[in-house]
Amino acid sequence: MAITNGTNLNSVPASGQQTLATNYLDFNQDMGWAQQYLPDLMEQEAEVFGPRTISGFLSQVGAEEAMSADQVIWSEQGRLHLSYLGHVHSTAGGQDSVCEIDIVSDIDGNTDVAGGTAAVPNHGIRVNDTVIISDPTNGVLRGLVVTINETADRIDVAIYGAAAPTGTTTGSATTILVYGSEYAKGTSYNDGGSVTTTSDSRKANEPKFKTFSNKPIIMKDYYEVSGSDTARVGWVEVAAEDGQSGYLWYLKAEADTRARFNDYLEMAMLEGIKGGAGNDLTESSNVMYNATGNVTGTQGLFDAISDRGNVTSGVTGVNAATDLAEFDAILAEFDKQGAIEENMMFVNRATSLAMDDMLASMNSYGAGGTSYGVFDNSEDMALNLGFSGFRRGSYDFYKSDFRYLNDLATRGGINATAGANAIRGVIVPAGTSTVYDQQLGKNLKRPFLHVRYRASQTDDRKMKTWVTGSVGAATSALDAMQIHMLSERCLVTQGANNFMLMK
Repeated sequence: MAITNGTNLNSVPASGQQTLATNYLDFNQDMGWAQQYLPDLMEQEAEVFGPRTISGFLSQVGAEEAMSADQVIWSEQGRLHLSYLGHVHSTAGGQDSVCEIDIVSDIDGNTDVAGGTAAVPNHGIRVNDTVIISDPTNGVLRGLVVTINETADRIDVAIYGAAAPTGTTTGSATTILVYGSEYAKGTSYNDGGSVTTTSDSRKANEPKFKTFSNKPIIMKDYYEVSGSDTARVGWVEVAAEDGQSGYLWYLKAEADTRARFNDYLEMAMLEGIKGGAGNDLTESSNVMYNATGNVTGTQGLFDAISDRGNVTSGVTGVNAATDLAEFDAILAEFDKQGAIEENMMFVNRATSLAMDDMLASMNSYGAGGTSYGVFDNSEDMALNLGFSGFRRGSYDFYKSDFRYLNDLATRGGINATAGANAIRGVIVPAGTSTVYDQQLGKNLKRPFLHVRYRASQTDDRKMKTWVTGSVGAATSALDAMQIHMLSERCLVTQGANNFMLMK
């Protein structure tokens, strides 16, 4: 079945204030004034698109907080346990029970695991640590670290109860996990092993953290109407998104501009991306540039998850999370991260329906009928064929439609042609996270998502509006009213490893 839109669909707003046949009544269009019958004029404008704004997502899952700097910096704690990826290099020194293992990265694949260089990560494994070694070639072995070569980023491990593995591996095929330590009687930290460095002292492991930052962007818009047009009364009673109504057309135009700007504030926090090398724009005083001459930008939610979080493309590659196998894979990934039990899913229509069908298929009594959703149906009862949430394992998922992903004039239109890059939804953890705020110098609990806006005792730039011109309280000689809007803000996505972007 195909659905075809009409060729005269009223879907494109006028770019400016113009007298057009599409926004003014024209009685000469179909009949002349000479005809003897007075037409019945329906005064009220029909709201055919329902609520046209898409904002509201961030208000549901995040918070807003003032800032007074050009950027916001926050730190996120690292993992507690020492686990690394590497490969078995060879047997060492002719000892059959000792093998060499090269450390390549931490368990998350970061080659710069502790502030060193990419070539020589400063891992936390020490002499006399007991480790588990696992890879497809040699299976699972346990051993004792006897030598550390920090220059080559290599450890020598004496295997417990077995000969050293003879099969070498490459890349990051081997996982190394520290699970304890073993010392001889009456020894100190530096006895019994060797460390190939400039100093043989046993180093203490320090807590590791990573620092992230984002910068606010300045967004502006304005609306202008001439003084004469503010006094012009129309035939049609218009209704605006903010609830205003009346026969003055400029009221609607101003309200639409404001509503569109509010949507931009949220869309920029979702779609924003930081600039970098490759920007070939000519520098201008109206554009923010960094020290290298590139447009700076700001990091939005989708880019933050793609950069520091998780992405699922679903089993079919079309709709994400359409069967329990995909959700089980999502749960397994969340188990590796923060294991936050309550999560909100904001998805487009196709994915929402796919999830409903997935959950309905779990009901054996509904295989050939319509009993899912409401299991005590009657012929006089409206069927509930949808689900608002479910529990799988120890995780609760609450599902909600994401209008931004459905609306044809926003991401819905982009997704129609984006193919594999289409965004079908996002899974956001509920609750708060503890982070260290470098400006305040202490740990704070904040929602995983929150918007930072510039503000001080002098000026609040969260959503700033002012009026200039000669209409009303005259401020200039311009025979017009100009309504200006400005905001300076950025999004902080803390703990992006607990988010999931659905493509």
